Amino acid sequence: MATAAPALPNVQLLFGPMLIGVFFNMILYGVLIGQVLTYFQLYRSDALWMRIFVFVLFVIETANTAFDISYMYQPLILEYGQSYRPMFLRSLIFTQARNPYFFQLFITQPLLVVAVSTPIQLFFAWRIRSITKSYWIPAIVSILAFAACAGGIWTGVGIRIVKTFANKPKLHTSALLWFLSSCVADILITISLVISLVCATSVPALYTTCFT
Repeated sequence: MATAAPALPNVQLLFGPMLIGVFFNMILYGVLIGQVLTYFQLYRSDALWMRIFVFVLFVIETANTAFDISYMYQPLILEYGQSYRPMFLRSLIFTQARNPYFFQLFITQPLLVVAVSTPIQLFFAWRIRSITKSYWIPAIVSILAFAACAGGIWTGVGIRIVKTFANKPKLHTSALLWFLSSCVADILITISLVISLVCATSVPALYTTCFT
């Protein structure tokens, strides 16, 4: 009796969430283009280093968007959604046979994300220092930003080392450091700016208590 051919992978389950994420990234990239154009048209008097800073971040974000598209093109188009089916299977023999490696450009994701997020968080730490004259909040934000950067680089190196989706749990510690540090830094930045901008005009006494 002939052996039945293996079923085709469920491409919707495997790559649907990632593809939707790439779509949202591209939509937000379009918004970013508009913001960058508006900035360079309206804020010509800003310091040269600040304009260069914005341009460099835009270039990095452009590269990140291009890599996002590329690492979805590889499994869906070049490999027809076949090669990575084992990432969701428990059979070790079948997994090794099908060679479920990470996408070739997957390593760029954590590296480029922290290349954008860390400078932005450090910039806002500087802005908070300028606005509030406080050192402890910018210091905490800076520490979290560097921790997130270290976690992102650690994750990128880990992707290169572990190579396969079967070993993905080995990346959880570095990814958790990256995500949590960045998330807490962003929340602290938001709260600090809101309090400083609102309280400075409406409740000066509270502003003085919080930041001096």
